Amino acid sequence: MTFLMLAIFMVLLVLAMPVGFALVISSGIAVITAGGMPSVVAVVKLFQPTQSFPLLAIPFFILSGNLMMGGVLGKKLIEFATALVGRFHGGLGQVGVVGCTVFGGVSGSAVAEASALGSMIIPWQKRVGYPPAFGAASIAASSVIAGMIPPSIPLILYASVANESIAALFLAGVLPGLMLCVGFILVCYFSGRLRNFPRLAQGVTLKGILRAAVTAMPALIMPILILVLLRGGIATPTEVSVVAVAYGFVVSALVYRDLSVKRVYDALVGTAVTTGVVMLVIAASNLVGYVLIMEDVPNMAAKWTMDVLKSPELVILMMNIIMLFVGMFLDLPAAILLLGPTFVAMANEIGLDTVQLGVMMAINLSIGLFTPPVGTTLFIAAAISKERVGSIAKELWPFYAVAILVLGLLSYFPAFTLY
Repeated sequence: MTFLMLAIFMVLLVLAMPVGFALVISSGIAVITAGGMPSVVAVVKLFQPTQSFPLLAIPFFILSGNLMMGGVLGKKLIEFATALVGRFHGGLGQVGVVGCTVFGGVSGSAVAEASALGSMIIPWQKRVGYPPAFGAASIAASSVIAGMIPPSIPLILYASVANESIAALFLAGVLPGLMLCVGFILVCYFSGRLRNFPRLAQGVTLKGILRAAVTAMPALIMPILILVLLRGGIATPTEVSVVAVAYGFVVSALVYRDLSVKRVYDALVGTAVTTGVVMLVIAASNLVGYVLIMEDVPNMAAKWTMDVLKSPELVILMMNIIMLFVGMFLDLPAAILLLGPTFVAMANEIGLDTVQLGVMMAINLSIGLFTPPVGTTLFIAAAISKERVGSIAKELWPFYAVAILVLGLLSYFPAFTLY
């Protein structure tokens, strides 16, 4: 049954069918053709995960991000990042990195970051004289920091698979996200210095930085507010997501005063579309997981891996290699939901903390977002910059090196995630 499902799934992917539909069709056929299993099971398993209360956090966090980033706040974030790092070598690249890091604390979505910030920063970089391919590469890579910084959508999805605490995962993702931020800033700095990128001429005083920070403060305190509410036991993740929406309304209506009926409508439509895509993948992945569990594939894979590799360090290395490879071809939500059950079983077998595994999965599969052949943020940046994907990929090598270094540290040193 598993072999049939995988074979059909691969054929449908080759035929360029969207991942969600490919998962539904392949797993549905596997269930229906299996002897002794009623076909109604397929329908039940499709709808079962959509009734999850914790998963309500996903549309609410997406809506809060759409509300806050659709108006003045996005510009304020760019002004703050420019005041902070714009004057240094590679300053405009660093502006993109800092902007993506702060924006990640609002949206939780790498795709939203690449679209919103890329449309503002990449044309600016081109006007100033930056190589367009480098500017696009910096945005494509930096946008995936959203997968680490709360409210991270990938970590919420992983929590639903691993039955792990969302609050613990959010806290564990902060330091790796900041490590990526610092590493990408250094890439931009040394690239700008070695290649003599144009620098912003205006001088920025401490007073100017503080003024920019104050105007961007609503976005800066968003991830802190989320962590305080969760770690303090004040609210559940779903309740926090609703608070985030209310916070977005208040900030837009009373602080920046740019809330309009059109903005609310656009935010709701965008949230509905994004949520629909994510929930389709969640529903389909649950049916796939049911097929795998019926044949005990996760436990058999975990035991086989330990029998062959024996060393936990080698198992972790193998898991990272598999996730990096899968992330190159599958969308991040689908990859997390498909690999999660098997890798959680492997982690339990070797004594790897499942919170640490969740952050490993998030960063591994986020790297796939800016890796050919189907990297989502890579193609978004290419569309905005009007540069060839191959040219952008050549500029991405130092960003890959930083991401792999951070991945290695948090894979083998639990202190980077379990603190």
